[in-house]
Amino acid sequence: MAKSQIILRVKLKSYDPKVCDQSAKKIVEAAVRTGSKVSGPIPLPTRISKFAVIKGPHIDKRGKEIFEQRIHKRIIDILDPTSQTVEELSNLSLPAGVDINIRSK
Repeated sequence: MAKSQIILRVKLKSYDPKVCDQSAKKIVEAAVRTGSKVSGPIPLPTRISKFAVIKGPHIDKRGKEIFEQRIHKRIIDILDPTSQTVEELSNLSLPAGVDINIRSK
């Protein structure tokens, strides 16, 4: 019988792709340093939200300004994490603007 494998899935979200990549690099280095195998970072499609706002509601109703918000995502799978790996990830300081979600799979 095959041994069951524990996987930690780390999801990163950020508005800035450079900050997201730097955070992913820090997480991968921390996992490798503690002796775990790493799969990723895998870039997911960028979610683009567009908003149209009327420039002037009284005079220029047809003139609109369009704003967009881009959310960049990365997934990192950590295979067979040790207790040191989990401790290292919990103590890792990431830059502001990065949302991190760690789940056991």
